[in-house]
Amino acid sequence: MKRNVFYVSDRTGITAEMLGQSLTSQFDGMQFERHTLPFVDSLERARDAVATINRIAHEEGGRPIVFCTLVDDAIRDEVRKAEALVLDFFEVFIAPLEVELRKASSHAIGKSHGTGDLSRYTERINAINFSMAHDDGLGANGFGEAELILVGVSRSGKTPTSLYLALQFGIKAANYPLVPEDLEKQRLPDVLLPWRSKLWGLSIRPERLHQIRSERRPDSRYASLANCRHEIQAAEALMRMQGIPFLDSTNTSIEELSTTILHETTLSRHRF
Repeated sequence: MKRNVFYVSDRTGITAEMLGQSLTSQFDGMQFERHTLPFVDSLERARDAVATINRIAHEEGGRPIVFCTLVDDAIRDEVRKAEALVLDFFEVFIAPLEVELRKASSHAIGKSHGTGDLSRYTERINAINFSMAHDDGLGANGFGEAELILVGVSRSGKTPTSLYLALQFGIKAANYPLVPEDLEKQRLPDVLLPWRSKLWGLSIRPERLHQIRSERRPDSRYASLANCRHEIQAAEALMRMQGIPFLDSTNTSIEELSTTILHETTLSRHRF
């Protein structure tokens, strides 16, 4: 039940990976060996990609599946020579759009992940830099500039979610840990009080937190299951008391967490 899947793109391959994985995730019980071939932007590189795909097909047996986002017709035709099922997203969607819009597409490589709009690209980089500079309680004097401040116990998923919000949506997201001292007092740290409206919480199941912390500090009180239970119960009680909405990150991806937060708030998402 194993199939090789290739993501072939004339740029980074991010779009092909995202769409291809969304489709293959619908097939339970299948094992997909994934390969990404980015920057296939010439006939020579297209031929190299085909050679790689055919080699894997011959060595491992089974027909590979190729998801590609290729703008150039000649390059796409070359990749179609592979001994594989080739699914090109641009070919599927661009032609109907051209008909509907009554306008030919530019067929320009790199439009979706380029830096043509310098102001928007700069805005995105600034958001990423902000989130990194305000991670784990750092730079609290800059919280006034934050659009969102994530709170929760240590290792509940605050940092990756903050960075994803910055990278994907250009949101200036800071995060602040709720430490045992805060939980014992059952009150927010003073530095957070002026920004209560910007707070959003993350929680996690004790068993998962115990597993994560044990990888970092095995056999410590910090990682013990009893302590994890205590901290999470206290953190959730504090967030409920303070009226801070929170999400469980145990089985929820950072993509889902970020999208839910944006959907529930008035923050404007920026697409890049």
